[in-house]
Amino acid sequence: MRRKLAIAGNWFLAILVAGLVAFVIRSFFLVPATVAGNSMQPTLKSGDQLLLKKFGQVHRFEIVIFRLANGTTYVKRVIGLPGEHIAYQEGQLYVNDRPVTEPFLKQSQQKTVLTSDFDLKTLTDHDRIPANQYFVLGDNRRISKDSRTFGTIERGTIIGRAVGVYWPFEDITYFK
Repeated sequence: MRRKLAIAGNWFLAILVAGLVAFVIRSFFLVPATVAGNSMQPTLKSGDQLLLKKFGQVHRFEIVIFRLANGTTYVKRVIGLPGEHIAYQEGQLYVNDRPVTEPFLKQSQQKTVLTSDFDLKTLTDHDRIPANQYFVLGDNRRISKDSRTFGTIERGTIIGRAVGVYWPFEDITYFK
């Protein structure tokens, strides 16, 4: 009888520890999120399930999930970092007056102008992106509501950075 109680106690402890570890990972490190809308097509489709990491530095071209002050949650790609000047001319991204390629755009998308001409000063009245803020765009530029509409986003509004798609199964992807 004691042996059975000891085995049951060990199983209970193992399950409790596993649950606690899963809770900590889910709460502080990796968070699930669902894509709603088509502004990130073809990279992400509405209904895709993402895993987000909540730690680390934000890098150019990472996909981030953030919530604006009005409570709306968005999925967008980071184009500009704090201190940078951003502009588009004839579909070409310029960061600090240097052309930058956007490798995530499909070859067929690169042949057409996806992004209308603008510069940061025209949109935000700033020459450079303010400290702790980011300029974000959707991959489906023609329909995306993004920094061209609501301005730069603050670091504190970012819920997480996309690690990859884990569902649906045929769309499983890891983002570098």
